[in-house]
Parts: sequence; C-alpha cells; structure tokens
Amino acid sequence: MRAARLIKMVLLLQSRPAMTAAELARELEVSERTVTRDAQALSEAGVPVYAERGRAGGYRLIGGYRTRLTGLARGEAEALFLSGVPGALREMGLEDAASAARLKVSAALLPSLRDASRTAAQRFHLDAPNWFREPETPELLPAVADAVWDDRRVAARYRRGTDVVVRELEPYGLVLKAGVWYLCARVAGDGPFRVYRIDRFTTVEAGEERFVRDEGFDLPAFWAERAEQFARSILRAEVVVRLSERGVRGLPHAVDALSAREALEAAGAPDADGWVTVALPVESEEVAHAQLRALGPEVEVVGPAALRERFARDARRLAGLYGG
Repeated sequence: MRAARLIKMVLLLQSRPAMTAAELARELEVSERTVTRDAQALSEAGVPVYAERGRAGGYRLIGGYRTRLTGLARGEAEALFLSGVPGALREMGLEDAASAARLKVSAALLPSLRDASRTAAQRFHLDAPNWFREPETPELLPAVADAVWDDRRVAARYRRGTDVVVRELEPYGLVLKAGVWYLCARVAGDGPFRVYRIDRFTTVEAGEERFVRDEGFDLPAFWAERAEQFARSILRAEVVVRLSERGVRGLPHAVDALSAREALEAAGAPDADGWVTVALPVESEEVAHAQLRALGPEVEVVGPAALRERFARDARRLAGLYGG
C-alpha cells in the first residue's frame, strides 16, 4: 500500500508545479504528517522532492525530474478503455479523435496488455438512452462541444416555452442524462450557472473570445445539486397512501425515487394489518393517479378525497370487467 502511495505522490508532483501538504493529504487520503514522512522517504530513495516552508510553501520536484513508473497494470488499462462512451463521443464529433487515442494507447502498452481494449469491450457496454425511445442527436451538439473544449464564449438563441431568448454564455460542461444532452453554462459577465437542453438551442455561434474558467466549478457536484433541486421543484402536491409490504418495496419503482425514499423514512410503524401510511410528495394528483396505479391492490389512497374517488372509480370499472 505504501509503495503505491509513494508512486502516486511522485506522479501528482510530476503533473503540477507544486502542491501543499494539505492538497497531497487530500489526494492520497492520509494525514499531513504521513505526507511529510513519505516525502522524506522519497528523498532518501533519490527522488528529488523539495519542501518549501511557510504559508505559500509546499512540495515540488526539482531539476525537471520525470519518473518512468508510468506503466499500466491490466486492470488500469481495461479501465482506461471503459472510460469513454462511444455513442456520446460520436454525437459530439469526437469519434475519430477517440479512436486515434485508443490506438496510441494500445501501441504504448506492453504486448501482454494490448488485448485490454477487446476484453473490456466484450464485458461492459453503456447504453445511455431510455428504453422505447429512439435517441436523436441535437444538430448543434458538435458546435457546443467544440466551444466547451476550447473555453469559448457563445452567442446562443434558446427556446423557452413559446419564447426565444438570446444569451451570451460561457459553456462549462456537457451532461448526457437518459439520452438527453444538457449544457451547464454561466451567463457571460459573472452571471449564474444554469442548465440548458441542447435540443432547445436554435442557433449557437462561438466567438474568438475565450473565458477564464472558475477553478472551483465541479461539474458532477453541480449537476447532482441541480438534478435534486429539479426533482424537488416539480413535487408541488402531496397525497397520503397506505402501502402493503409489497407496496413499500414497489413504491420507489412507481414514483420519483427521492420522493419515495423521504416519504418512507418519515413513515411510522406498520399498523395491525402490516400496512404503512406515508405522506408522499407528488407532481400533481393526475401524475400520482397514473403512477400509483402501477402498484394495484398494494396501495390505498387515503387522501385527498378527489384522488381516492378516482381510484374507487377505477376499482368499480375493474370489478365490472373481471367480476364474473
């Protein structure tokens, strides 16, 4: 374990001008005291690690030192070939570049590892779009992707309902969610970060001006936060239901998973019949009616009364169809 950590420390210092003890500790998942001991061990082994003291101090490699400990293990090589999503690369116009990169990596691998791309591809495949839906590549996706890679500001026209708005954007990153492409961008001039569906852009024109990226922007964290905000924002109504044991297990598959989890966590103990009563946030009574029908007799709507009456009508119709 320590040998692997020392190698990682050298590679981190090789990839950056300098790093503080706190930064190294965070990357290596150890204490700063351990970082100090590891740096001393590397120095004693002949790796020129230089420690600068003071508030702006840290660790760096001196003399243009480059390690040759960059060979890939089989697991690492296979993981590398898994890191791309072929369909997404093709839609962004990067398929040729990705193919060339894979060939170069394959050529650089040891002969015993050159089948890593084939073994990985035969064992794992990512199919991003939803079932029963023919994915459509937004026409402007390659242009947006080019701007993202080059950090170029874009002038864009965007459909918002029946209106078309004009924005100058700093495109930070692309997200592919369930077959739909989204752009995470900041309105030029230090505006807020927002999310845009690529298929709603009507024009995108990249200018010559590059923007300076906010180094504190974390695309995965930003997307996770916005996705949760969106899920919460559409849950504007609430229904009260009783669930059987099977209904409890099926609820996360019938309604929004976040809504189901929070409702079940707040629920009390089962009643004498083993049923659990929950207050469930939903988008609307109409949506709740469509979703909860999937649970059949494993759910009873307690309220509101109008939704309960809908299910009562459904039950009467089903009884008429199947009652004999």
